Amino acid sequence: MTKWTVDTLMEAIIKSTEALSGHPFKEASKEQIYKGICEIVKLEVNRQWEKTNRKYNNKQPKQVYYLSMEFLIGGLLKSNLLNQNMLHICNEALTKLEFSPDEIYKQERDPGLGNGGLGRLAACFLDSMASLNYPGHGFGIRYRYGLFEQRLINGYQTELPDYWLDNPYPWEWKKDDEAVELEFGGTVQMERDNNGELVFQYINTDKVRAVPYDIPILGYQNEVVNTLRLWSAEPISSREQREFNQYYHQLDHHHSIDQISGFLYPDDSSEEGKLLRIKQQYFLVAASLKNIISNFKSNMKKSLKHLPKKAVIQINDTHPTLAIPEMLRLLMDEEGFGWDDAWEITTNIFAYTNHTIMSEALEKWPVDMIRNLLPRIYMIIDEINERFCQGLWFNQPQLRDQIPQLAVIADNQIHMARLAIISSFSVNGVAKLHTEILKTQEMKEFNQLFPKRFNNKTNGITHRRWLLMVNPKLSELITETISPAWILRPRELTHLIRHIKDQPLLDRLNQIKRENKIELAKFIQQSTGILVDDHSIFDVQIKRLHEYKRQLLNIFHVIYLYNELKDTPSLDITPRTFIFAAKAAPSYYFAKEVIKLINTVADIVNYDPSIKGKLKVVFLENYNVSLAEKIIPAVDLSEQISTAGKEASGTGNMKMMMNGALTIGTLDGANIEMKDLVNRSNIFLFGLTADQVQEYYHNGDYQATEIYQTDERLTQIMHQIRDGFFGQEFNDIYYHLLSSNDPYFILKDFDDYVETHQFVDQTYRNSNKWLSKSLVNIAHSGKFSSDRTIREYATSIWKL
Repeated sequence: MTKWTVDTLMEAIIKSTEALSGHPFKEASKEQIYKGICEIVKLEVNRQWEKTNRKYNNKQPKQVYYLSMEFLIGGLLKSNLLNQNMLHICNEALTKLEFSPDEIYKQERDPGLGNGGLGRLAACFLDSMASLNYPGHGFGIRYRYGLFEQRLINGYQTELPDYWLDNPYPWEWKKDDEAVELEFGGTVQMERDNNGELVFQYINTDKVRAVPYDIPILGYQNEVVNTLRLWSAEPISSREQREFNQYYHQLDHHHSIDQISGFLYPDDSSEEGKLLRIKQQYFLVAASLKNIISNFKSNMKKSLKHLPKKAVIQINDTHPTLAIPEMLRLLMDEEGFGWDDAWEITTNIFAYTNHTIMSEALEKWPVDMIRNLLPRIYMIIDEINERFCQGLWFNQPQLRDQIPQLAVIADNQIHMARLAIISSFSVNGVAKLHTEILKTQEMKEFNQLFPKRFNNKTNGITHRRWLLMVNPKLSELITETISPAWILRPRELTHLIRHIKDQPLLDRLNQIKRENKIELAKFIQQSTGILVDDHSIFDVQIKRLHEYKRQLLNIFHVIYLYNELKDTPSLDITPRTFIFAAKAAPSYYFAKEVIKLINTVADIVNYDPSIKGKLKVVFLENYNVSLAEKIIPAVDLSEQISTAGKEASGTGNMKMMMNGALTIGTLDGANIEMKDLVNRSNIFLFGLTADQVQEYYHNGDYQATEIYQTDERLTQIMHQIRDGFFGQEFNDIYYHLLSSNDPYFILKDFDDYVETHQFVDQTYRNSNKWLSKSLVNIAHSGKFSSDRTIREYATSIWKL
């Protein structure tokens, strides 16, 4: 690792920028300077990357392959500078060159490779694996278009294409010589070879070339560089294509080669969209497994029977589950293994992470789609199902009546979660409550069948990005207070506990939060035109917009406060700035109506002089990693208000806790573990428990209409949204809550939520009390570092 100084880096930035731009440095644009710095860092990274790969090839350690449809990696320049111990020096060098470092760094566009928590978790895991010196790599798809760019037009979400690759991406290396060929469709012919064994031949298939693009994943100042390999779909070579076209049809327009790596999460409300999603999933796993097997054979020179000793494949949710039948296909059809040996290898190499208990989110695909698109894969899934069901029938007679609820193929659907469970050696949930619900409710019978298979691995976040990088002032204060040991061992943050009554420390903590809020307030004014009070409580809910996450409950509280202030303008409340950021799926009508409601309420509240600026509502568009990095250091109150039992874990709660926010939340997901760490007195809890929610579902005795009719506050709010009080009628929200009997208990939890917010208000008025609680949260946040999570995976699942 080169030992840079401010002067040597300044000189290198000037030379690199001039070489790339062809102009004197004084004439260079911010984007050209950004690219010039990237080139400097890439030279450093390449040397370490080659060294790491040589080490892995020579020592041949067991390696982890993390398969995920999403990797929400965010901007890499600042992160890579931090990991190379160059960030502080680069900031100084740019300042001396009379440029704002942040203006240069924001030239980088967020890669459109993920959607939300699932993809950000995968990125944090890769970061921790490299930083902890574990040989772990990611496999994903190089989508040309991300989910979408969100724009708010008249308060409505409008989706624009997120073509993040419109300029060359500086952190990827194309490895054309390592491309692999894949096949879709066609028919399967079975023949006998000379030994009487069945041989499967594929006829009339559509061929696709998967080309890898590698992104380096840097460990923190340890010269370890692992790899995120993203696959791009391309046509086979022109000569082969001409021969191919003489005999076989082109891929259908809607499922062309170009589309496979075209869009993240194509709309699956149509049959075409479903087929494209299946094609994407198979494309990812088929290319990745070929790569894994090829690497093993070239490096190990041993039988593939030894593959589980040298590789473990972690499936991130159900999306990559087709890897299981694909591994069996490769082992049997291409490597000559019989079923029993192939099954032994497969079930000892795959581990599955479940991310949801909501049945509608557990993937199921129509049998005909899989059979037509992937005929050989369907045959293997059918065989897995037959063997599993026969085993239940003969060995578990008490479960015979439940076979339709356990079978991989049932009701003409292929149940991907069931396939993952019965074919993996480990099934883990992502928070203690989530795992318990899996074991005792949603997957109870599977847990009884495989009692040693289920385990918990509570999610985590990389504290290097989400504290050290995004909140340097707070990081510096922590280091001065307890030494820099926390950077390598985040559990050392607990030493802050002894300082909760240290007044100078609390004063500095308060000043840092204030400075971060001032910066966010400037950004809000620049991007929305809304002027917010940086002395107000910054009350923040940032996550995907979904009914169960209950942004609707949050805006109901805002409406309630507004009504109170209209009735009593002199009402003594602490000023609040409510900040929302969220994307709704393009076809998710209800969620998009909630976005419109929030913005409609904002238009009334923000410009009503009678409430004297005591409430402001801000919806920041196009939520992504870069926007989260701006918001999170400034948060006072973190809204984690999902219906209990619905949020598997949550990681936004961890990021805001780590930056000193207090949490208002339900006993759901990782909130429970946060409560256990900080004590109930340092978190604001409200609402039904998961058991109470389940009891209401089971007994069917919840009556939303009764609450609506008896709580005058809710009656008023519901009539306001129905009757156009905010300038537009929201009849769909009104009728949905009543006709669907309030499925996520927004009306039921409203009273407790409002009361808990009143406690928040009173607590915030005592500055030292609030700051002490904030420090307690920071002190215990080290438990939620992804380093801890990855150590648990490595020790108990991956056996590294």
